[in-house]
Amino acid sequence: MEMLIAGKWVDKKEKIEVRNPYDDSLLDTVPSGTAADVDEAITAAEKGYSINRSLPVHERIRILRKAADIVDANAEDYARTIATEGSKTIREARKEVMRAVQTMTISAEEARRIVGETLPFDSVPGSENRVGYYYRFPIGIIAAITPFNDPLNLVAHKLGPAIAGGNAVVLKPATVTPLSAIKLGKALMEAGLPANVLNIVTGYGAKIGDALVTDPRIRMISFTGGVEAGEEIVKKAGLKKIGMELGSNTPVIVCKDCDMDKAVELSVSGAFWAVGQNCIGVQRIYIEEDVYEEFEKRFVERTREMKVGPQLDEDTDMGPMITEGEAKRIERWVNDAVEKGARILTGGERAGAVYQPTVLADVPPGCTIDKEEVFAPTVNLYPVRNLDEAITKANDVNFGLHAGIFTQDINNAFKAIYELDVGGIIVNDSSDYRVDLMPFGGVKKSGLGREGIKFALQEMTEPKVVCFNL
Repeated sequence: MEMLIAGKWVDKKEKIEVRNPYDDSLLDTVPSGTAADVDEAITAAEKGYSINRSLPVHERIRILRKAADIVDANAEDYARTIATEGSKTIREARKEVMRAVQTMTISAEEARRIVGETLPFDSVPGSENRVGYYYRFPIGIIAAITPFNDPLNLVAHKLGPAIAGGNAVVLKPATVTPLSAIKLGKALMEAGLPANVLNIVTGYGAKIGDALVTDPRIRMISFTGGVEAGEEIVKKAGLKKIGMELGSNTPVIVCKDCDMDKAVELSVSGAFWAVGQNCIGVQRIYIEEDVYEEFEKRFVERTREMKVGPQLDEDTDMGPMITEGEAKRIERWVNDAVEKGARILTGGERAGAVYQPTVLADVPPGCTIDKEEVFAPTVNLYPVRNLDEAITKANDVNFGLHAGIFTQDINNAFKAIYELDVGGIIVNDSSDYRVDLMPFGGVKKSGLGREGIKFALQEMTEPKVVCFNL
């Protein structure tokens, strides 16, 4: 596949191979972009911004809706691309395609709701003859940097609201999963998006990242990825808006009055969806002592029922990790925890990029797998005396994106809602729940700002005040 610069699909001699992480088979190649390509893309985006900011809102709506329709009409092809270039099973990939269609559709709907309001200037003495309002205008060129774990929908979450708001975009998709992003770019171009509004540069972050984030013509960086990369971007970006979703170490609390069937089934799903490579996936489960043994037994049994295999097999529950290197990393983290006293209740085995669904108990406080984001198919079980202890331990990390709680007591639910230090609380469901219209983001090292189309649009536009002295 080729990258998109100034309305043209561009190839280069130097290539990046895109491989299936399950069997390492070659799927395609993409150009290995350079800083010069980034500069050309930003120059094109300057023209694209002038075009898109002047487009009638109904035209932006039409383009986004048509792009959504194109993706929907080719859903199985998109799903197979997601499942082969990344880690998701074909069933998981189909759901991602459905969500991407929704994301683009909601972006079209929200384009007509970028509204301002009248302001009571005459509420201040001396301003009796003044009337006015504010409206929102696009901020300019947005640099969108997306991760591998949702290679279509997380791209849609950046492109949809950026285009709806009248901006131009330079997109850098994840190096290991660029194909889905390029296909979405083709859908937008087919839908009639004017040349230059969207530019896609494929390449290694080390070669093109600095050129993209430091350029003063970029007015906002929308980044989804790891904390270390996020911190580097903040240091280098200069004076521009920044929106970041940087992952988490997600806790779930299981109270003794929970619906046990629901707590087990949804927590297993939340822990191992997309091979645990999920920023809101279940990583730490705090279970009240009265029901700990039952929960542990049932959770382990259900985990052992998961079928691990090739992504395109219809009955596969979990595929490979994104690379063998990532699988080796989590293998080291688990082994380190075991050396320090943790017990493996199931799993803990690796073959290439495939790491078996793993459940740990007796994880020592402070070890890496306890404190950091695992982004892998492992989950830790902890007994706690009561809800207060669970909340205290849940908050004892430097992340705060989502949390979940299973309880039948409304008082327990609201206690968790008010005391858990996170951006979202999911009650009687896994923390791994999200609809694309909700505000999505976290606190502490989990990021800055909020995604979710309506809320991203607020980040991607600015208010302009208008006042008449009559």
